[in-house]
Amino acid sequence: MLAAGGSKRYKGDTNKLLVPFKGKPLVSWAVEAALQAGLDETVVVSGAADLSHLLPYDVTLLRNDSWERGMASSLAGALHWCEFREHQAVVVGLADQPLIPASAWIKVASAGSSASVPIVVATYAGRRRNPVFLDKSVWPLLPSSGDVGARDLMAKRPELVAEVACNGSPLDVDTEEDIRRLRQQRYLLDRL
Repeated sequence: MLAAGGSKRYKGDTNKLLVPFKGKPLVSWAVEAALQAGLDETVVVSGAADLSHLLPYDVTLLRNDSWERGMASSLAGALHWCEFREHQAVVVGLADQPLIPASAWIKVASAGSSASVPIVVATYAGRRRNPVFLDKSVWPLLPSSGDVGARDLMAKRPELVAEVACNGSPLDVDTEEDIRRLRQQRYLLDRL
């Protein structure tokens, strides 16, 4: 899970991942969903904010001291770790998307394991979002710099990609207004 950014667009008093949401820091929701999915290992790449005191003992915490270089540096660090651990694939998500449930992580991982293509991406109402399954065969094709993850690769090489429809909401938090929308959306989801 990528959680290294500096929250530049968030003008609050703290990093957005530390903002309370329904009684817990925002990052806790995404991490708990990933853990509940029961994948081989849950890895969080941090950078601008110290998350060590918030993560459960069974989460591997990697520090990206080059987080200002963009998301690609965090993804590269995670992939380097996963290669060291001899993982054959990863499922990547973002820490600022707290309404993506464990079921989405499970569905993407399961579809990726059985897909004839090396990339499987979650969709919500037909729009591609996280999490994304990346087979080891495509890791060298991913960008090593900039503020991008797998999106550019998926756009350039659509033959490598399969989509899987998921439940939940991919709303991510970048601004204070996003927090307000998130709280409203969560309220509406809780009432369903």
